Amino acid sequence: MKQIQSLLASLLLVCGLGTFAPALATQPPPIHFGDITWESGALTTEILRLIVERGYGYPTDTLPGTSVSMEVALARNDLQVIAEEWAGRSPAWVKAEQAGQVFALGDTVKNAEEGWWVPAYVIKGDPSRGLKPLAPDLKNVADLKRYPQVFRDPEVPDKGRFLNSPSGWTSETVNSQKLKAYGLDTLYNNFRSGTGAALDAEITSAIRRGQPVLFYYWSPTPLMGRHELVRLEEPAFDAAAWATLTDANNPNPQGSSSLPAKLSIGVSKAFHDQYPDLVAVFEKVDLPIDTLNRTLAHMSETRQKPREAALAFLREHPEVWKAWLPADKAAKVGAGL
Repeated sequence: MKQIQSLLASLLLVCGLGTFAPALATQPPPIHFGDITWESGALTTEILRLIVERGYGYPTDTLPGTSVSMEVALARNDLQVIAEEWAGRSPAWVKAEQAGQVFALGDTVKNAEEGWWVPAYVIKGDPSRGLKPLAPDLKNVADLKRYPQVFRDPEVPDKGRFLNSPSGWTSETVNSQKLKAYGLDTLYNNFRSGTGAALDAEITSAIRRGQPVLFYYWSPTPLMGRHELVRLEEPAFDAAAWATLTDANNPNPQGSSSLPAKLSIGVSKAFHDQYPDLVAVFEKVDLPIDTLNRTLAHMSETRQKPREAALAFLREHPEVWKAWLPADKAAKVGAGL
């Protein structure tokens, strides 16, 4: 038996495993970030991962999921970080936050917004493109009752088309309920794009062709920096009405603007307790919206991967991210770029 043990020990040394096994045993588990699919979330995820990896030496990875499934995973600590969390919007988040299972850190992007939009030429026309105004009196969501044929759905010609979020996003539930609340569900087809990229492609295609298009969208995004868009007015935000919009099973949703946007970094309780150094950084993250929109536009136009765009952002805007970090950690991040 001793001879067998001695032989195994020799084989481990010859293979080099004897040297690396202790190191592997002490390697900390990776910090799991949510794999966000929309551009601003994907970029922010990679910016934070680079800071965590190169400034603090912690390994990271990403795990996929929809908005709601990632919030549920965060509450269970199956995920540790959601880099762009529109906190307070979904029942899953509210429940987990009230239970102390998740935390929303910081105010990462000021002046973010979401709502229903149309290209400006639908209302004002565009003489340079030979486009006449098709809905000159369109100002608010109630006015949409007069214009379903302007936004005619090619697949359901007797209805207009409203471009909703992809299924699985919290905003998809809210928008579906808003269609009912505003009395538009019988006039407009609730069209759900398969992905955020598909939603972008359909909107961009319509704008390039000068076609009318009605859609849900948000900022920060590259689309906002490229085109002149008009956000339609909605009733003022009302907390009781908002609760009916986030509940997909509520039969009588009430109209309201969406909850005022506050973008934060969502973290699990375990992460919050285990990494106070990173919590301190995340609480200071502040991404100027104009700079962010320009970065996102370049990323989209050049088809740059989020990791590459994040590296470029950190190289080009040290004045932004160095303010979040202790000097020694900022130096490590800079050296790693």
